[in-house]
Amino acid sequence: MKIVYNGELDPRLCKDVLGATIAEIVDNDPNAIFLDADLMSCSGTLKWSKTTDRAVDCGIAESNMAGVAAGLAVAGFKPIIHSFGPFASRRCYDQIFLSGGYAKNDITVVGTDPGVTATMNGGTHMPFEDVALYNALPGATVIDASDPTCLKSVLKQCQNRPGIKYIRVGRKQYAKIYEDGSELPIGKAVTLREGTDAVVFAAGIMLHEAMKAAASLEAQGISVAVVDCFTIKPIDADAVEAWAKKTGAVVVAENANRHGGLYDTILEVLAERCPTPAAVVAVEDEFGEVGTQSYLMERFGLTAAHIEAQIKAVLARK
Repeated sequence: MKIVYNGELDPRLCKDVLGATIAEIVDNDPNAIFLDADLMSCSGTLKWSKTTDRAVDCGIAESNMAGVAAGLAVAGFKPIIHSFGPFASRRCYDQIFLSGGYAKNDITVVGTDPGVTATMNGGTHMPFEDVALYNALPGATVIDASDPTCLKSVLKQCQNRPGIKYIRVGRKQYAKIYEDGSELPIGKAVTLREGTDAVVFAAGIMLHEAMKAAASLEAQGISVAVVDCFTIKPIDADAVEAWAKKTGAVVVAENANRHGGLYDTILEVLAERCPTPAAVVAVEDEFGEVGTQSYLMERFGLTAAHIEAQIKAVLARK
């Protein structure tokens, strides 16, 4: 694994990497199968789907799609299913919970355009609660992909990982963090930047904001570490504890509701292992709305400036 972050966007669209990786998995594993909810053009799989009999459009019926995936898992298949984040979580949660998790069937669920990355699709398509829902599912794996390279790595790992796996990722460009071909083991946090005064645990699009905030604070004489917690569940508790003890001040940044997500997961580790002053940059118990991503990030307080302010606030409490 090599970190190559320099603030620039990855030239690849996440949906293109998603589609290519799904195609690679299915084409190379006779037991793999892909199900989509009438969104193959959005998952980058439309063209490929016409070349295989193991890509199924289930229509706008996510609950049924989850049930079909569970049945296929019983029959020995390894299903990957996709829809937009709210429909890959809220809409089919009961089927995923019971026919998937409770019945011990292995299903990989991809929810695209999480949080503010849903942009102009608006509040109905803007999941802030998806992480909390999947965090509550016993034995589930929950991932907020860092960049296209991370997405490719974790999706391949999920294919043979037992249980329910939920991967949330935007469809457009992300900041490039890792060198192409890097492997990121599920369950292991990655330190993107060293620091001594505070640490920011972030995931998804918030890593870019955290890195910008850390660079700004460095110019002010404040040393801030940034840690990629792309695996929200199971969290890398050892890394969280080590960084909390080293810096004594923690900020969590996530593109989701502050309740039940990465922040609560980090707080559990801190409470049990090393109580530490902590703060959060996340959505404050609100529904989504229509807007550009830049507007929505400002509207919901998900920017580098908000992270910087929270770091200063938590440092004042050390």
